This record gives sequence, structure tokens and C-alpha cells, in this order.
Amino acid sequence: MLNVSMLSVLQAKKRIEHEIVKTPLIKSDALSLHVGSEVWLKLENLQKTGSFKLRGALNKISSLSKEELGRGVITASAGNHAQGVAYAASLTGVSALIVVPKTAPETKRAGIQRYGAELVVHGDNYDEAEAYAYRLAEETGRTFVHAFEDNEIISGQGTVALEALLEQPDFDAIVVPAGGGGLICGIAVAAKALNPAIEVIGIQTHASPPWYYSFKERRLADVTYSDSLADGLHGGISQGNLDLALTIVDQFVLVEEEQVAHAMYWLAKEHHYMVEGSGAVGVAALLHGHLPYLKGKKVLNIVSGSNVDAAKLGKIINSYT
Repeated sequence: MLNVSMLSVLQAKKRIEHEIVKTPLIKSDALSLHVGSEVWLKLENLQKTGSFKLRGALNKISSLSKEELGRGVITASAGNHAQGVAYAASLTGVSALIVVPKTAPETKRAGIQRYGAELVVHGDNYDEAEAYAYRLAEETGRTFVHAFEDNEIISGQGTVALEALLEQPDFDAIVVPAGGGGLICGIAVAAKALNPAIEVIGIQTHASPPWYYSFKERRLADVTYSDSLADGLHGGISQGNLDLALTIVDQFVLVEEEQVAHAMYWLAKEHHYMVEGSGAVGVAALLHGHLPYLKGKKVLNIVSGSNVDAAKLGKIINSYT
């Protein structure tokens, strides 16, 4: 069972605060006007390595024993967690082996190698990459660093909410991209500890909807996957994260691929940010009316990452101009 608390989030904050960027929290006047709410953006797209994932990776690596670090680390990732682990490992001179699926964008692969990690491409999706990484961990003896089913990873991700709520404590709801669940579980732990009435809403795409159906059925549901712009949210979830989310997350919502593309374009046009599909799903849900009951409320939206191939984003922008 996972055991994450406000105390562990605070401990994570102390461990990582000198290595991360305290990312900006800005009010989006354009989105607020469109939605009829007061919408703020937590800009984790401006984090080192281009994603919130650095927070959890730094917290996890810094919590490992000398013996665990000495064996080197290994992980599987759609790309952002991998960059976080590679960066965190580079700070301490630890050897890192990273397995990514074939769908991982080139910008994420380049980031992994830039931080000195060994890159292995295997599998058509995250689940296949993860299975291969576990096999390599057994063969090499490396310490496996899970992308989301881990107390230290979740606690590190929870510092996103802690930062935002210390700056603006009176949000009514938080809209969060949901992939494996490390971010939404960490955010929900911190947010509910500070304000039990706050609503935490996870966003996925129809192309990868395990949270939506598993949360509804209160068990791990079998779902069909298809290609998605939100590659960082692609893949299955774990029993541990589901059990935790069922106690602290309020609901999950699905958005369409074309809505994700529009949100990526909108963020570039209105705020001049490069945002990957995974980071834009919350804006997609708000722009396209999936959360109408938030009208009149103060809403925090997590923009989780910026690691999108420039050519892909350029093609999306050109399709709207």
C-alpha cells in the first residue's frame, strides 16, 4: 500500500527546493473570460527538464541508500519521468538506464541523453517499456525507480500543489492531467490536507482512459488504447494509485484528441508557451465545456510539461491559422 501524507510532501519540499524551479502561478484572463471562472495556471512547463516530473525524481533519488545508488538506477517512462531521473542521477554521479516506448518524442529522448543517461527504446507503449525495464533491472541489479507507484515520487509531485496553495490558498478546484497517477495523487494529498473542501479533477483523453473507467468501476478496468497527442498520459495505472485516488480524488473527465490539439494551439497563441499534449488536457477540458459547474469558481489548472517536438507543435499551430 502507498503511504503518502502532508508530512511526506513537506519533507519532499525540503529535499528538493534548492534544485527545482518554483514555477510561476499566473491568472489567465483569456481562459477566465471564456470559462466564466477565475482560472490560474501553474506553469510546470517552465520547470527544469520541462516537466513536473523532476520533483518526484529528485525526491526519490535523494531518498535512496548508498547501496541502492551504487547499483545504478533504471526506470521506464513515456519521456518526462525519464528526463527527471536522468537529471537527478547526474547530480549525484549515479548511472541511469532509461527505457522509453517507441512513441516517446525525439525532444524527450534528446533530453534523456543530454543528462548522461543510457537510453533504450522498447515497446509500442509505456506498459511494454515498463515490463522490459523490470526485466533489465533483474538482469543488471539496478534499483528500479517507478514513475508513479512510489511514495517518494508521489510526495515530490505533491509539492506542485503545496507551492500553488501557499501562494493562493483559496482555490475551489484543481484540474490535473492524469497519466500513471503520481501527479494527481500527490496534488490531492497536499490539497485536501490544506483544504478538505477543494475539488481535485483528473483529465485524460479518450485515447488512454484507464483512470476514467477504473475510478467509475472502483477497480482496474480493461480499456482500449489508441495513439494520442498526450503521449505522457498514455498507458495503464496501478492498484496502489487507484486505491489512493479513490479516497482523495473527486472525479475524472475525458477530452478528445482534437480538443487537446486546440488547447496546445490556444496556449501558444494566448500565452506564447510551447506545451505538450499531456500538459494541455486541463485547458482542453475548460475550453471545451467539460467542466461547466466550475463557472464562477476559482480554479487552478496544472500545465504539466513543455516537451513537445517543435515540428509537431508547428503543424498543429499551422492547422488553425
